[in-house]
Amino acid sequence: MEVLKVADAAFGLGLEYHFEDTGFTSLEKFGTTLRDETIERARTFDGIILGPQSHMDYPARDKGGVNVSAGFRVKLDLYANVRPARSRPFLNDAKKMDLVIMREATEGFYPDRNMYAGTGEFMPTPDVALSVRKITASACERIARQAFLLAMKRNRRVTAVHKANNFILTDGLFLQQVRKVAAEFPDVTLDDFIIDAMAAHLVRDPSRFDVIVATNFYSDILSDLASELSGSLGLAGSINANAETGLVCAQAQHGSAPDIQNRNIANPTSLILSAAMMLSWLGEQRGLAHFEAAGAEIERAVDEVLADPASRTRDLGGTTNTDTFGSLVAGAVRAGGGERKRASA
Repeated sequence: MEVLKVADAAFGLGLEYHFEDTGFTSLEKFGTTLRDETIERARTFDGIILGPQSHMDYPARDKGGVNVSAGFRVKLDLYANVRPARSRPFLNDAKKMDLVIMREATEGFYPDRNMYAGTGEFMPTPDVALSVRKITASACERIARQAFLLAMKRNRRVTAVHKANNFILTDGLFLQQVRKVAAEFPDVTLDDFIIDAMAAHLVRDPSRFDVIVATNFYSDILSDLASELSGSLGLAGSINANAETGLVCAQAQHGSAPDIQNRNIANPTSLILSAAMMLSWLGEQRGLAHFEAAGAEIERAVDEVLADPASRTRDLGGTTNTDTFGSLVAGAVRAGGGERKRASA
């Protein structure tokens, strides 16, 4: 919030905020981790910032434990989970890369989002557990289209990840739809990898990839791997978006860390970068150059702060705490925004 407020002042964004409780606070107040009223209110805004959640620690669904991330993604149809991973030269252990994983976020192996009613995971007997995976042609087609549209702005290469040699029908359908969309983009090169081979290639040489598109579960795993290889999962920003409705949600790639709660030592970079992606996405979708400039400036400021080893958080070998890091980034945005204004005057 500190960084956003500084960017707002520097670039004249005119941002307004409304706060809602989710998770355990909402559970204590309202008996559910995510109220329908919260979703409906979110639908009326331009953007959403969703803080990290402790889904693993929630009670059962019938006791109010609703997966907050799934609730936002499915009920608001935020189907495109955009997860970039890029290396920074000053982080010496990072693998060289600059890629984006385009993750379908509304179906797949996740049992809490693939049934109209109830859950896709069930137990017919006490010692048998079953799970249903849902893959639809329409969901595959639209995430593939977003991947190709993004590739047209980058290096014009899309890699589809699947396991069609075993999941013949489900991953076969995904691959079929990707190839169908690819025919509309003759200037983009398409290749594909089986998921296990993709993991190996991503570790060996991530620099060879540009835009990666995959179903929900595969993308979730690969994006964490890519982000950690790029320096730290704590650097992994992301957005959930719907290009048709124009709604976007900023959400860090990582989950929560209850073991360090209230200790002021977590790395806030991922959520800061997610907010920057949200501004850039809104700017691009609506032709608002100052929003795009603000998003780019926040990214630049994060890199400026991270370049100094003394300013880094614990996961990057430093000692800077959460609040101080945020203030350093806000200060860099303030200074950078001032330089831009002087340069344009």
